[in-house]
Amino acid sequence: MNQFTPFILPEPTLRRLPWYLAYVDILRNKGVRHVSSTRISKALSVDASQIAKDLSFLGVKGRTRIGYEVEDLCHALSDFLGFSRRHNAYVVGCGSLGKALLRDSGLSNYGLEITAGFDVNPDVIGRGDLGVPIRHIDRIYDEMACNPADIAILAVPPEVAQESADIAVGAGVKAIWNFTPYRVKVAEGVVMANTSIYAHLALIFTRLRSLQ
Repeated sequence: MNQFTPFILPEPTLRRLPWYLAYVDILRNKGVRHVSSTRISKALSVDASQIAKDLSFLGVKGRTRIGYEVEDLCHALSDFLGFSRRHNAYVVGCGSLGKALLRDSGLSNYGLEITAGFDVNPDVIGRGDLGVPIRHIDRIYDEMACNPADIAILAVPPEVAQESADIAVGAGVKAIWNFTPYRVKVAEGVVMANTSIYAHLALIFTRLRSLQ
């Protein structure tokens, strides 16, 4: 299957594939050469038949009584998910969450290279200890001209989330990764992903109450 077709996948499958990659990468680092769908199933609590079905989208097949070759499976998953290709990104909003993302060197292991940060706070703009230049949001157009990025990561207060997304899209970014609790809207043709830590926090709190 062509490596550029992951978007046709059912979303639940696409969400599970990174779990498989994380697990088989651990096995690879331990020197394990083969892994069965049953072993993956026991580790991740996903039905073995579902795992086999998910991996079939990659064009990777296991061998009877041997399973999948771990090295090949790691490469296939990484390529299919786009983690083996570099994607430049900006962080818009360099408060506590934005700073944490800027300092997260692990993102580069998955192909995400944060190349600049943007803010309006004069105490943050110009800082040199966050690994990338931090500029005023108005400079995003200049940055796109000399060091373009495909992705803008929103870590701003909710009241300026839509405005910040509009600025980033207007500057030419092709995707918004939204970490704010506000549901921003983007034009057709712009990729949008919401990662609301607040929604998951509410889910945890609700389930905790059900245990009481």
